Amino acid sequence: MMTRRITTLAAVTGFLLGLTNIVSAREKGGGGGGAGASDYDRGNQLFEQKQYQQAITEYTRAIQANGKQPAFYENRGLAYLAMERGAEAANDFTKAIELAPKAERAYIGRAQAFLAQRQYDLALADVTKAIELKPDDPAAYKFKGFSEIGLNQWDKAVADFTVAIQKDPADPQNYDRRALANRNLKQYDPAIADYTVLINKNPNDTESLVRRGFTYAAMGQYDKAIADYQAALKLKPDDYDTVQRLQYAQGMLTAQNAPLPTPTPTPAPESTWLTPLNIILAVVVIGIIAAVVRLVTRGKAEVTSRSTRIR
Repeated sequence: MMTRRITTLAAVTGFLLGLTNIVSAREKGGGGGGAGASDYDRGNQLFEQKQYQQAITEYTRAIQANGKQPAFYENRGLAYLAMERGAEAANDFTKAIELAPKAERAYIGRAQAFLAQRQYDLALADVTKAIELKPDDPAAYKFKGFSEIGLNQWDKAVADFTVAIQKDPADPQNYDRRALANRNLKQYDPAIADYTVLINKNPNDTESLVRRGFTYAAMGQYDKAIADYQAALKLKPDDYDTVQRLQYAQGMLTAQNAPLPTPTPTPAPESTWLTPLNIILAVVVIGIIAAVVRLVTRGKAEVTSRSTRIR
């Protein structure tokens, strides 16, 4: 229980809500000043205020006024994503792609919707298309890495998060997910390095402290794991899972440092020949030997006597 892993699925879906603004909702006047533009702008403002349901209402009005604008569908799709309504988001991004087949950001948006629904193969196909359309977009590589994590393709995920970091070194999620992929590959040192980057950037990052502690524990470096768990608990004392992990690491460290027991000499096995059966056999053997000796002795005396008479 102490070494319970942070599940891949939770790691993927748990980050999606923080990623919806990758496909920006800040295209003011996206309707080009035509029908639905004012509704679209109000939707953008509400989206930025995280009033997602109200934003959906405004985007829907914009679509009803002008159903030919892909941006209207894209941003409503983002609002659906923020509300964890993945199927509706996917439908909106699909419509945006129909209207603008080369709209790279619509593929990225739909990939997020597929990730939310755990449809990792479909997400991977969409981000691959996005990279084909715009190879320099770090978001495409990031979500490609997310898709590969969902498919347990750890080595590929490491490669794609590395590209994403090269293109956008400020995004903390790339480091965190690359660390997860490396950890599943049992490549603990690079995982520690990524968590350390995050902690150096934000010393109050309890999640990174806990994950680095977990990685240290997997390496058998329980003293370092304990230090990270204790630092995390100072920031978040009521984290029961971290309390359990700390107790586990402390127990393992105690066992690791315990002196080896002094070997106890093994006593020699007691002789077991003095059994009643063996005693009886010994008596019989002694009797036989005695009888044989008497016979042999008697024979020698007779021969000696006869030889004397012959002479």
